[in-house]
Amino acid sequence: MGESSGTLPKVAVLLGGPSAEREVSLSSGRECAAALRGEGYDVTELDAGPDLYAHLISCKPDVVFNALHGRWGEDGCVQGLLEWMGLPYTHSGVLASALAMDKQRSKMVFQEAGLPVMGSGLFSKAAVMAGHVMEPPYVVKPNNEGSSVGIYLVHEAANGPPQLSQDMPDDVLVEAFAPGRELTTTVVGDQALAVTDILTDGWYDYDAKYKPGGSRHVVPAEVPDEITQLCLDYALRAHQALGCRGVSRTDFRWDESRGADGLILLETNTQPGMTPTSLVPEQAAYCGMTFGQLCDWMVKDASCGR
Repeated sequence: MGESSGTLPKVAVLLGGPSAEREVSLSSGRECAAALRGEGYDVTELDAGPDLYAHLISCKPDVVFNALHGRWGEDGCVQGLLEWMGLPYTHSGVLASALAMDKQRSKMVFQEAGLPVMGSGLFSKAAVMAGHVMEPPYVVKPNNEGSSVGIYLVHEAANGPPQLSQDMPDDVLVEAFAPGRELTTTVVGDQALAVTDILTDGWYDYDAKYKPGGSRHVVPAEVPDEITQLCLDYALRAHQALGCRGVSRTDFRWDESRGADGLILLETNTQPGMTPTSLVPEQAAYCGMTFGQLCDWMVKDASCGR
């Protein structure tokens, strides 16, 4: 759509937006924009709001780097706009983004692909607060938000059902709790990179994910080779089953006491964080790819019809 500056395309980095993950997206977007400038790109940062279409028309980018997280930016909405405008963009397309963001439907896709997931269901907020809808321990969370926004862990010893906050949606996902270590694997293109072991003092929540010192990442994870290979295999199969493109990250829980049977796939993120504490850049660096090279690869991989 736009005129290239030299041999490199003009890039618009989408960041911010109206979702619950706005602050993380602002950080991701700024880091990616800085990295792309370091690679020689002409970069414009666009805070995605209702006037995004007008800003894109004015900016005339050749490629859109999607650094949005959460609803509207990660669920197929902005992808649909970019398809409509004929602007090549990074990460997954409309269908894969919408599927991955819908936790319950993505789990159905994973099950169909033979991947291990925990039992779960969608319940009304009122029903969840009225009584246990499944035997504790279980987890309650929004069906279509990311970054551990609004997660409730109901322990076995819980006296009663959770009392959910007012900002939780009318229908929520209730999922059997998967015990064990938190592992994650990045997929870039058609290659699974590595396995990271995420160590925290408590629940791997929003603060643990994004605040410095909130968690410690061990890459490669110190786990048996069988578990490493399963994580790499499952992550790539999940990426392909959803129809993901570009970069994705799949999260697991591993109960060591059960060996390979204790590895459970939690979810796949189509817009994983790209902040200084993020997991994807760490795995890329472990595989010999700098942050700038990773962002450059993503721009070169961008397209419509994803």
